[in-house]
Amino acid sequence: MADFVQALDPSKLVLVGAALSFVTSAFSAPVYNLPIFLFGMYAQEASEAIQSLKAFTFLLAGSMFYDIIWMVNNSQHWLIKVITILLLLLKIPTTFSFVSALQQRGAQFSGLGIRGNDLSGATVWSMPGGFTSGGREGYQNVDSPVDGPKPLSVPPTQPPPAPAPSNPGAYQTV
Repeated sequence: MADFVQALDPSKLVLVGAALSFVTSAFSAPVYNLPIFLFGMYAQEASEAIQSLKAFTFLLAGSMFYDIIWMVNNSQHWLIKVITILLLLLKIPTTFSFVSALQQRGAQFSGLGIRGNDLSGATVWSMPGGFTSGGREGYQNVDSPVDGPKPLSVPPTQPPPAPAPSNPGAYQTV
């Protein structure tokens, strides 16, 4: 399923959705589909606009429920109803395609508890600086004695002296 969604082109899906919603806009059909898809075309073109892409993705996913409610409450000609159903079915892969595009751009869905591909739960982290590790177990009081640094067990070795040049004043070879 993931390979199928990643193979889809979001710009073409939005273009088809905008065209279908434009065709149905002259008849008895949901009026919000055309503005949503036009906004999606704009948001998809701006590569740095992650917030707009998130807004379009949530609007598109939410409008699927409104489409079902609208079709139950309103009557349509059979051809317009077929196009509206096709538009509703087109919204499913379009939503998945835009979620995949958002994840590739580095967006996170923090409001839903979804962080990229990680659905396992909360991230466990510790305080930087090692306040809870290394034997210190928390903060050190001001009055407690300070342990000095431990001496090295092996004394450092002295580097050997540099050899003197054999011909002073002559060019050195490398």
